[in-house]
Amino acid sequence: MEADDLDVCRQIAFRVAGHDHDATAEVLAVIEDLLQDEDEYDVAVTFLWNLQNLATHGLDTVRSSGEIYLLLGPRSAICWDSLAGFWSAVAEWRARTGVPLEPVAPLLGIENEELRTLLWTMNRTVSAGAKLGLADAVRYEKAVGSSLPGYSHIALAMRTTGQG
Repeated sequence: MEADDLDVCRQIAFRVAGHDHDATAEVLAVIEDLLQDEDEYDVAVTFLWNLQNLATHGLDTVRSSGEIYLLLGPRSAICWDSLAGFWSAVAEWRARTGVPLEPVAPLLGIENEELRTLLWTMNRTVSAGAKLGLADAVRYEKAVGSSLPGYSHIALAMRTTGQG
């Protein structure tokens, strides 16, 4: 995936996450369609990654994870759950390292929209107002050797749940 694709995913997720965006369901339907094509998997998961990170911050202007989850199709829900599971594993690993997490509050107070878009989508709020970010995910992958599941896990999950 090219840097432009990453930026587009981040920008769209930032807009769609807002309570005031009235085409959220339509955008998520497009993501569901993209997930039918293995070549589009990275774009769709990157979008969902950004959207999910935004939803964790508990901001009044942003839809919650629960609100977004209700709008997801079956493939998107599988990816959403995989992302949540991945971040839970990162958080558990990080807790075992004994290194305290940084607070999320400074990120949430950023006023510059470009910087806010970048940092709010690259980081997520976890318990006690702390944050996990992309650097934590990379360190976890290197230390544990476990990354996000690939495209094939969608079909397996759908068969297991009787959806495919």
